[in-house]
Amino acid sequence: MAFPEDVLADEEEIVLHVRPHWKAVVLPVVVVLLALAGLIMGLVLLPSTDGGRIGLLLIAAIMLYYGGRYGLYPLLDWRCTEYVLTGERLLMQRGIVDRERRDLPLNRVNDHALTQSLLDRLLGSGTLTIDSIGDQRAVLAGVPAAQLVQSTLYELIELAPAPDEDEEETEAEPQRGSSSGRRSR
Repeated sequence: MAFPEDVLADEEEIVLHVRPHWKAVVLPVVVVLLALAGLIMGLVLLPSTDGGRIGLLLIAAIMLYYGGRYGLYPLLDWRCTEYVLTGERLLMQRGIVDRERRDLPLNRVNDHALTQSLLDRLLGSGTLTIDSIGDQRAVLAGVPAAQLVQSTLYELIELAPAPDEDEEETEAEPQRGSSSGRRSR
């Protein structure tokens, strides 16, 4: 699924588009498989009497709940989470039914840190924490190729104009040529 182009500005191009690392789906897949195995075991082992059917319905309800809550929902959440890095900003999007999209302009980033556990280092993933002006923080958990994402982010931050330079230029220009209309005596 491609990132929607209507979210981007006219001249904005996608530099990097990733979703969380595949390691996030391992446990949900195991839960779904265990729920299916429990359902099949109940179907095979329970007798075909009225009590067996009631037991099978109870097992089916439990397996559907746990399979959906701890299996299918995390899988869909992983599938609907995206991290997009453009030349101007970082976009984070997630949500299955309700969509949450957050933008972080690169010219407002103060600091970014990469945290990796031993398993993360083996798999090449990590958690990227990005701090920006105004005490805003973005945490990108389970980023694949985390070192590449961090170095790309660093390069784009270096290319982005500083927010102070833009504000000083817009404030300084009107003051130079304008007069307030009153004369000092």
